[in-house]
Amino acid sequence: MSGTSMDGIDAVLVSFQGKTVRIHETYSTPYPEELRQRLLLASQNHATPDEVGELDTLTGWLFAETAEHLIQNSSIDRSSIRAIGSHGQTLRHQPSGPGHFSLQVGSPATIAEKTGITTVGDFRSRDMAAGGQGAPLVPAFHKHFFGSGTEDRCILNLGGIANITWIPSNPDNPVTGFDTGPANALIDAWCQDQTGRLYDEDGRWAQEGIVDQVLLNDMLSDAYFDRPPPKSTGKEKFNLDWVKTVVQRHGKPRPEDVQRTLLQLSVITAVRQMPQSPAMTVYACGGGTRNRLLMKELALALGPIRLLDTGELGIDPQWVEPTAFAWLARQTMERKPGNLAEVTGAKGPRILGAIYPA
Repeated sequence: MSGTSMDGIDAVLVSFQGKTVRIHETYSTPYPEELRQRLLLASQNHATPDEVGELDTLTGWLFAETAEHLIQNSSIDRSSIRAIGSHGQTLRHQPSGPGHFSLQVGSPATIAEKTGITTVGDFRSRDMAAGGQGAPLVPAFHKHFFGSGTEDRCILNLGGIANITWIPSNPDNPVTGFDTGPANALIDAWCQDQTGRLYDEDGRWAQEGIVDQVLLNDMLSDAYFDRPPPKSTGKEKFNLDWVKTVVQRHGKPRPEDVQRTLLQLSVITAVRQMPQSPAMTVYACGGGTRNRLLMKELALALGPIRLLDTGELGIDPQWVEPTAFAWLARQTMERKPGNLAEVTGAKGPRILGAIYPA
């Protein structure tokens, strides 16, 4: 899995038994800076078709190398590995309009060829062909492994984009899920633009600033936040240009105040779009769980509602999404649906993904 943060590739070697997940090994590969910059430019439409095709192959090689390192570091015989599930790296996600699409690079054919292991990729397009958003796809995994018959649960994924999965304890009530807006995407982009650092570790720079309420209200007025689900978004919407467009309407606020305000934007847009259930528990996952200030502000915004992380449910927050795509690959191999139509808006359950045999 490589998410909208575009910081690198997370890989897990997992096995499934019923509703039990066993993680045998984990491995992460950061993107080389040159490749990362090329991917970022391509995601903003600054790439030719030739360059996009080249990125597809280059990223596929890196995904394959990551899988090889993961296997070599484990005690698992590679012959017992049934498949690799690869989400790829999203360059553009446009779920609306007559020509809706979601574009990922990281050639699954290359992964299958380099590793000699059957690879499943292209998870989003079938759901979109059925009228869905193609995202978020992880709620089906959340429902299967994190559902409870005694507790209402909200799974909050804090990647570049934040998404929530609402899993009511009453099985007669539907699971809902959607992208709430930015999580790390904007605070990372502004931090890099203003300081040269790829991210604001623990929110320390943001902590030097104060929330600019007028600026925050302007950001919150974006129509996406009030749009009803199903809905999904990405960096084609919430990016550095979006930040600068809003900021320039407010004179010259201090950069650290903008950073603090962007962090508060991530908090408010996630919390205010959650179902109103005082009895629920929120379980966070994703890279944002490592930002102490973000987690502190989330806890304050949630008030009496408990905020924990998915480690309490048996899966470390860092590895939930790659584990989800391993499970989605398993669903594909077993010819079982991988989407939740009530989440994505598709016409019904669909078997997702394309299989590239070893």
